[in-house]
Amino acid sequence: MKYLSMNYLIINKFIRGKTMKQIIPEKSSEKVSKFLTKNSLHKRDFAEMIGVTLSYVYNLIDETVPFSTRGTTIERIATVMDIEPEEFGEYRIPQEPILVDESVELIKDYLKENKMSVVSFLKSFPRKKRLDIVDILRGALPLPIDFKELKLIAKTLNMSDDDVYSIWETRLKQVLEAAGMNIYSNAALVNVMFDCAKKHLLTQNN
Repeated sequence: MKYLSMNYLIINKFIRGKTMKQIIPEKSSEKVSKFLTKNSLHKRDFAEMIGVTLSYVYNLIDETVPFSTRGTTIERIATVMDIEPEEFGEYRIPQEPILVDESVELIKDYLKENKMSVVSFLKSFPRKKRLDIVDILRGALPLPIDFKELKLIAKTLNMSDDDVYSIWETRLKQVLEAAGMNIYSNAALVNVMFDCAKKHLLTQNN
């Protein structure tokens, strides 16, 4: 009986200790620091990707300043780390509904198919362009309507020309609608216009 009681105490202590470890949340600063080390990502590159200064990144990691509570900054950090912003305790979920862009989701699917990390994807673009790509991935910036710019994004992901064109057509229709054009009542005109555009763009790029 004494032996069983002793075993119970040891097991109970082990379980309590394990439970206590599990409920201790990892600090956001530690999470970011481990990510940078694991991905060999320089703090300067990371700062450019999330739109802050290098000194700010150092201060975040060293906890010289409190971890950011600004939604935009946390969302950018989460996007680069390829995690949900809710994983940071400082993040407050926006009250407005989040709109999901199917074209952006397609790009994310290609990232997975290519087994490419977000960091590797971002590094394939010029430094000044990386922040825009981060904002596109997090849904805060629309995809470019410039076909050549879309092709640059697609080239990195080995995306098919048909998919690139489909994204461009969808994006351009959004622009036309935003400008006040009813693309449904003008369906005949719109279809002819895009048929010609498709022939021109796909022939030009083959």
